[in-house]
Order: sequence, then structure tokens, then C-alpha cells
Amino acid sequence: MSTAEQLEDTGGGAPPRRDTLLEEEAFIETQLTHPAKSGAKLRPLLALAPYVARYRGRAMLAFVSLTIAAITTLVVPVAVRRMIDFGFSPEGIAMINSYFSVMIAVVATLAGASASRYYLVMTIGERIVADLRRDVFAHLISLSPAFFDSARSGELVSRLTADTTQIKSAVGASVSIALRNLMLFFGATTMMVITSPRLSGFVLLAIPVIVIPLVAFGRWVRRLSRNAQDTLADATSYASELLGAIRTVQAFTSEQLANARFGGNVEQAYEAARSSTRARAVLTFIIIFIVFSSVVAILWVGSHDVLSGSISPGRLGQFVLYAAFAATGLGQLSEVWGEVSAASGAAERLFEILRVKSQITAPPSPLVLPAPPRGDVGFDNVSFAYPARPDVLAIDGVSLSVKAGEKVAIVGPSGAGKSTLFHLLLRFYDPASGAISLDGVPIKSADPVDVRARIALVPQDSVVFAASARENIRFGRPDASDAEVERAADLAHASEFLRRLSGGFEAQLGERGVTLSGGQRQRIAIARAILRDAPLLLLDEATSALDAESETLVQTALEELMRHRTTLVIAHRLATVLSCDRIMVMDQGKIVEQGTHASLVAANGLYARLARLQFEGI
Repeated sequence: MSTAEQLEDTGGGAPPRRDTLLEEEAFIETQLTHPAKSGAKLRPLLALAPYVARYRGRAMLAFVSLTIAAITTLVVPVAVRRMIDFGFSPEGIAMINSYFSVMIAVVATLAGASASRYYLVMTIGERIVADLRRDVFAHLISLSPAFFDSARSGELVSRLTADTTQIKSAVGASVSIALRNLMLFFGATTMMVITSPRLSGFVLLAIPVIVIPLVAFGRWVRRLSRNAQDTLADATSYASELLGAIRTVQAFTSEQLANARFGGNVEQAYEAARSSTRARAVLTFIIIFIVFSSVVAILWVGSHDVLSGSISPGRLGQFVLYAAFAATGLGQLSEVWGEVSAASGAAERLFEILRVKSQITAPPSPLVLPAPPRGDVGFDNVSFAYPARPDVLAIDGVSLSVKAGEKVAIVGPSGAGKSTLFHLLLRFYDPASGAISLDGVPIKSADPVDVRARIALVPQDSVVFAASARENIRFGRPDASDAEVERAADLAHASEFLRRLSGGFEAQLGERGVTLSGGQRQRIAIARAILRDAPLLLLDEATSALDAESETLVQTALEELMRHRTTLVIAHRLATVLSCDRIMVMDQGKIVEQGTHASLVAANGLYARLARLQFEGI
């Protein structure tokens, strides 16, 4: 439920004690609004280690392929030196032929190892990202509604898509390239020392000059990359919200306003991305300039050594090739460093979500609900305030007992707290004080999944998914047969309009049921609740979107459905609650009256006033 809906359904009263929901909201505010501060810029990537460990065999093969490719690359300069020093003579022709034959074998090995490394690391990256997306999504849908009261769905979708794509790029390509270049750098550096310790000394003097800007600029790149990802998430969130309400946007001719705001968000995202790219470009320029300037300087020194006879031309060629390998490795490492830093920012954002703990969880040893289920409901002095309005009670000291098979209506003005009772009974939130029980078991002591399995809900805002009509109804009970789905649709009087659709029950209903009328969407929701066949039925304005004829048909089906189970009915239209056993009247979070229609009218209180407004039109 959105924050706006919370506020609409909030009454007055004294402030409750601050419970764990407030702690959750504070954590969400800290984690999802403000970037986490991490001392080590690549530390968030270490959280991916368990995902890599799942495929350690494939990762080891990739590492072996990477090592073979690096070693074969480092063999080439040795062959070049021997050809230069010993091959350019009449007696060296046979040696040259043999060296070139070996070189072809080396190249074939290098090509095979490189192809194997590329395939393995790319598939590992794809596999890890698929697992990460699945885990983040599974964690998101397990969080309590308090989390979604504060978080924006568009931003969460951005994290599931854009951020995981960034990680895939790093884990697949960038990390592999980084490891290859590190191997080349250290291997080439070792061979440089072996080839010429004197020239290697000049190279080692240049390494601090290279590493210092690499580390310093890496932090800058990571900060800018994180900012670019956050800005893109803002734009994605706004676009998702606007597209979901496109009819409202067009009805109020607000296209220009929407375009202006989204365009501004896109420009901010572009500027953030440009700043990040500029930082990476500067880093690349500095590293490549320093590295290759060092190579030129070493080549100048080495040429003088050749002229003085202290080193052979072949050995100088070997040293220069190793220096070029080391320089190329460091130069490419500077480019990859930016990619890895950006992926670190993306991983940080994703694992922030995975660190959020839901406050609605099963206790360590949950109590088992009795079987067979009865549908008894109890509220004992329950008080509750939404986290968004902790100082205003939505429910204030409510006590209520509903026996199995009883039909109880809950009425009252908007904001009285009626829907909040349902939210608490479904354990979307825990009350600040008091206890709620189902079949005699406190729901806080039971597994929330077991509690919700005994409840069927028809909400005020009927939710229809972008799937077929059959899949939408089967959402109430995934293991239901096609015949059971169609029977539920018949009872909800939905079959008639569904069979008129192109494709019948297999027709795609569009995102949020955009192809259906409000009444048709509500009948889909009722069919879903009928299919669930739960002992406790919650009807939240279940017939509010129906026309008179459809309401009569659906009311008949609901009365048949209610006959065999406990039912709580929320209704503003009092004509729908006349057949209930009891009517509870709520105002400002409290139960102010209860009784039958006749007794409440005779009492001449709030219910009587509401009845006069509806039945007499005054």
C-alpha cells in the first residue's frame, strides 16, 4: 500500500511506542537514499565471492586458460631474441625455420587458451548475474510492506536491471582482462629483471608514478559512477511511474510537463555519466602517457648500451617487448579499473537491498495453526500507527472477536482504519500493542505464510497482472486445474466476458488489466479469492466498481461463498452489509458502535447518520 493510501486510512489518537517498523524505515532511508561509505573501493565486489564459489570448477578452468595464454605470450620475446642474436646468418636458416614452427604452435595455443578463457568467464558472468537477479528479486518480495512504503519501485527495477548489467560487464569481461593484464605485467616484469637488471631498475622507478594516480583516480571514478547509477535510477523510477499512469497523464494533458521533468532527469543522468567517463578518460591518458614515456626512455638508455656493447641487440629487443607487455598491461588495467570501480558501485547498491531485513518474519519456532482450519479471528486491544505517521494512530485500542462462519461488516468514514485491520490480520505490519489471533493462535507466533494461506482477499483496488486471464485467476491457487479455474470464474460471473475475449481464458489482459473495465477487474479478483477456498474471506469494497446488474450477480456468488466461511466485509455502500450477522462501526481508529442494521439505526449514532445519507439522500 502506498503512503498516500496509508494517510487516507489513518485516524487520530495518542502516539504509540516506536516499534521495529520504524527501525526498518530508518534503515531503508539510510541505505537506499544515501550512498554507503566504504573505505575500500572494491570491497563491495567481495560480496560476489559466494556466487563465484558456486561455479569454482568453471572458474578454475578459466584461470588455467588465462595462465596458459599469459605464459605463451611471454614466450614470444625469448624467441625474438634468439632469432635476432643467432638467426641472421647463413647457418641460422635452419634455426629460424624451427623457431617459426614453434611460434605457430605458440600462437595456436594462445588462440585456443584465449577463446576458452573468454567463453568461460563470460558464461560465469552471465550465470552469476542471473543468480544475483533472482536472489535480489526473491529478497524484495519477501520484505514487509513498510519497506515499499518508503522505497520507489522504479529505482528497485533499475537496480535489478542496470546495476546487474554493470556487474555482468565487470565479472565477465573486465575482471578477466584485469587478471590477464596483471599476469602479463608481473610476468613481463619478472622477465625484464632476468633479461637486464640495470634497465629494470629504471622501470621499477616509474611504477610508483603509475600506481599512485591509478589508486587516487580510481576512487574518484567510483564515486562518479555511483552518482551516475543513482541518477539513472531516479530517471527510471519517474518513467516507470508515469507510464503506469499514462491515462491520467493524457487526461490532464500533462505530456509536456512529464516530458520536461523526465528530460531534466535524463540530462542529469547524462551529465553524471559524462563526468564519470571524463574521469576515466583522464585516468587512461595519465597512465598510458606515463607508461609509454617510460618505455621510450628505457629504449633510449638501452640503445646506448647496445652501442657500448654491454647488451646484445636481441636481448634489448627482448627487454623492450617485455617492457611493452608490462606497459600495455598497466595501460589497459587503467581502462578496466574504471569498469571495475563502476561495477563495485553497482554491487554496493544491490547488496544494500540484500542487507535490508524484513521485520515481518516467522519466529524461530513458529506455532502450528490447528487443523482443520476454522476461521476464528480475535483482536485484543490492538493499537497501530503507520511508519510514515508514527505519531498518529490508525488503530486505537480495537478489540474484536469473530467466530467461525460468522459474517461481520466493518463500516465507517474514510480514514477510520477499516483497511488497516485487514493489513494487520494479514500481518503486513505488526501492531504497536495488543495481539491478533487466528484460530486461537497469535499470528505473531505463527509463520506468516501459514497465516496468509488461510485467508482469501478481495482488495479495493483489484490487481490484474500482465498475463492471461487463466493465469490471473490461478494466482489464487497455483496448483488449481483448468476446470477449477473456470468454475471460480463462473461463480464470480466473469466467464461471460472472458469467453468473449479473443482467446477466451488464454487472452492476455495487459499490464494492470488495462484491457478490462473496473468491474471486470474486480470480478477477476473475486474469482481468484473463490479459487483460493480459504476459511477466512476478507472483502474490501469487493463490489464497489460494479454496475447494478453485475453487483447483483456477484453479490449472489459472494453470499454463496460466505455461507461456508468466516467473512469480514468492508463497505461504504451499506446495502451490501445488510445480510451480515454483525456490523462494526469505526471512526478515528476505534470501534464506536456495533450491532445489526436495525439496532444501529435505532441507536441514532454514526451508522444511522451514514444510513440516512445513503438511503434517504440527505
